[in-house]
Amino acid sequence: QLDASKLHCYQVALELHTQCSVLVSALNRVVRDQLERASLSVLLNTAEAGGRRSRRDKARHFAYARGSATEVAALLDVLDRRRLASPAAVRSARRLAVRAIQMLTRVHQRLSA
Repeated sequence: QLDASKLHCYQVALELHTQCSVLVSALNRVVRDQLERASLSVLLNTAEAGGRRSRRDKARHFAYARGSATEVAALLDVLDRRRLASPAAVRSARRLAVRAIQMLTRVHQRLSA
């Protein structure tokens, strides 16, 4: 098993990406593509952090993942405001995004201390 898959924040990022990838219809290609890229970035940077050995490298990639998770949260606000996805689906994804941001912040702070 890969190091990253053992991380709870990786599992949350994976679920976030899964939800985001089906949230927006193909008619809104620009928003959909940006949401998929940002949510995938959360997942991939979390995975990369899990595979790094130095605290500094781990902290840097967790910080990148946190930034992408914040971008996902902003995109979800856009979806909600423009009514591009169901409110329930947006709320569910937003809860995951907030959870990911909280977890990634704590991990980054622990590594940077």
